[in-house]
Amino acid sequence: MKNSIDAHVEFSFKGEAYSLLATIELDDFPELGASRPSLHAILARKHGIDTYSYLYEVMEEEEIRFDNPQGLAADFFSDGEFDLEAFVAARQGLKTLGLLQAIATRELGIDDLEQHHELKKALLQAYELGRTHHAN
Repeated sequence: MKNSIDAHVEFSFKGEAYSLLATIELDDFPELGASRPSLHAILARKHGIDTYSYLYEVMEEEEIRFDNPQGLAADFFSDGEFDLEAFVAARQGLKTLGLLQAIATRELGIDDLEQHHELKKALLQAYELGRTHHAN
């Protein structure tokens, strides 16, 4: 299932009211630590607003509201608020677990790491060690 959410922002500029809405495809968002476009910039581009304009600056002052979360996004949505950072971290964690599960199945014949907590923990620690060692 795809992960998406509707984002909207309302504001006024030079006596004109604006109400911008866009569906944000969350599967396209970079992982944690990577540079990520702002949701305001995504909304602006989808509505033909120059991100170097005064109109955009006024828009940036307004809070984005969310609705219609799909997939994993629903777990990080509450009362019009969406925790993008937590969503990205969870998506990244699920991806990592999927890769580790494939290794456990192929190399050890284990079909469900959730049934082997110590092994799961060891594989996650090895993954993190490799990630941090590779970054240095």
